[in-house]
Amino acid sequence: MPDVTETKTEAVADATTAPSAAEGQQSQGKPRSLWGDAWYDLRHRPMFWISSILLLLLLIIATFPGLFTSVDPRDGDLTNHFLTKPELGHFFQPDWFGYDGQGRSIYARVIYGTRASIMVGVGVTAAVTIVGGLLGMLAGYFGGWLDAVISRITDIFFGIPFLLGAMVVLNAFTERKVYVVILALAFLGWTSICRVMRSSVITAKQADYVTAARALGAGTSRILFRHVLPNAIAPTIVVATIALGGYISAEATLSFLGLGLADPTVSWGIDISEGSQAIRDNPHALLFPAGMLSITVFAFIMLGDAVRDALDPKLR
Repeated sequence: MPDVTETKTEAVADATTAPSAAEGQQSQGKPRSLWGDAWYDLRHRPMFWISSILLLLLLIIATFPGLFTSVDPRDGDLTNHFLTKPELGHFFQPDWFGYDGQGRSIYARVIYGTRASIMVGVGVTAAVTIVGGLLGMLAGYFGGWLDAVISRITDIFFGIPFLLGAMVVLNAFTERKVYVVILALAFLGWTSICRVMRSSVITAKQADYVTAARALGAGTSRILFRHVLPNAIAPTIVVATIALGGYISAEATLSFLGLGLADPTVSWGIDISEGSQAIRDNPHALLFPAGMLSITVFAFIMLGDAVRDALDPKLR
């Protein structure tokens, strides 16, 4: 007759070795990194897919506007099409959204206006991320007098009202094209990225892997770009993604005020400004470009929120 004590001991041993075996099988696979965990989380978020599809469509429209309309957005016909009401049943036709006060197709202008807005948003975001990220990384890693100088310069620029400062800068230019608006907004918009990157680098440089790399004789540039930057850039990406929509709305605001993009450039802000003059009798001249602007900003904000939730473990 078998011993009961030995039977219980074997059962407990089997129960404890089963999870260990499962854990051993999991440990054989390659563990996911921060970006792997973020991508796994993003794939299960409907907000990410909705915003990504919208932004992909907007990028296609901005890159290939001729696929969506064959009408020149600058051609007007005051004789036949002065503020004609929209024909909502004429899908993708010139009169789908009606005509503006100069007889131009609002649908064509909405399509072609996507390019200027996307270019400004992406251009400003890229510029402020490079400039602000580099300055923040240098200030956070080296500290001392360099950190003090960069921080004080950041405080000075941060104290300038963003839109007011952009209006002053743009008012100094007689010809305001897309690259001029990008430079003006980037000149004042790098401060937030700089502060976020500085805080992330200060945290990352105290990690054990940075200490180990320094002890092994790694150079400053290698430590910064191989160890510190990949582990400190996640908050910067979140801030930049959310801010991109804000830069698009800032460009539209400046164009609405007559200090941003100007004709012959096609811009949603310009169309909103012109449509506001006839909003009582012909609200369609204002609503369609304003609606397209709202959808674009909303898509970027949704994407930024999804990326933030995926990269921040506290929000999972």
